[in-house]
Amino acid sequence: MILEGKVALVTGSTSGIGLAIAKALAAEGAKLMINGFGDPTAIERECEELGALHDGADMSKPHEIERMMKRCADELGGPDILVNNAGIQHVSPVEGFPPDKWDAIIAINLSSAFHTTRLAVPAMKEKKWGRIINTASAHSLVASPFKSAYVAAKHGIAGFTKTVALETATSGVTVNCISPGYVWTPLVEKQIPDTMKARGMTREQVMNDVLLAGQPTKQFVTVEQVAALALFLCRDEAAAITGANLSMDGGWTAA
Repeated sequence: MILEGKVALVTGSTSGIGLAIAKALAAEGAKLMINGFGDPTAIERECEELGALHDGADMSKPHEIERMMKRCADELGGPDILVNNAGIQHVSPVEGFPPDKWDAIIAINLSSAFHTTRLAVPAMKEKKWGRIINTASAHSLVASPFKSAYVAAKHGIAGFTKTVALETATSGVTVNCISPGYVWTPLVEKQIPDTMKARGMTREQVMNDVLLAGQPTKQFVTVEQVAALALFLCRDEAAAITGANLSMDGGWTAA
């Protein structure tokens, strides 16, 4: 197993992309801490299956992130692999976009990655090995209407990734982001009603004419595909890949 002896921390990993990545890392021997909200019984079951610890830190709150990072270091060891995956979404025209929703999206989708990374990098540098993987989005490269906060946050993640990659380039640490197109996850499913309202569309129209309109393959990306790429980035063969924004969007951003 290629990650035997490594510690991995995956934020936003009680469902969707994060959970798939956590499963892939655990399957290769990583000691694991997952993070996120959800049904306590389901989370406990996932932890038992993965041999993982769970921390329910609210990723919008820096002090809770600091506590989680310290707990990980104390109970498992400082993370060798950090996956910043926590994210939320809200769909609304900018003039009606609730300021509290803007603040929450920027905090969880962007600022949380800063707080985890700044705390993880020193130990990675000391060990001369580390992998930081940020879940971005096709929206780190292109925009869509009614998603001003999300697009701003994901563009920010792409820039943050590049900057930290340059800062750690000689230290054995790689920093990359994965930019999926639409992945069928609870986050995507939950935004359909808001998009229906904002655009005056039916559910089927949102699915076909909005979500998949930009993906030439006309297929959703799967969580397993994203997890497989994340796992590859942890391999020694990927040591030369850093500062990259890796598109996985069915051709969306090729145009």
